[in-house]
Amino acid sequence: MKAYPIMYKHPTTGLIVEHEGMDLRDWFAGLAMEGIVYEGVTPEQTAKAAYQMADAMMKQREVKND
Repeated sequence: MKAYPIMYKHPTTGLIVEHEGMDLRDWFAGLAMEGIVYEGVTPEQTAKAAYQMADAMMKQREVKND
């Protein structure tokens, strides 16, 4: 699934331009990373934690919340 797909008419050529957007998992990871970046943690640790959070968010999307 993608986040923020867009379609627009190019201002000079008039052609319709489509951009599929970014992966929803990557978008979730970026949002999670904002909350977990702090001093003393390596970028690798931060990235790993951000993608763990993104994966949990993607998995939760599949759960039916009745």
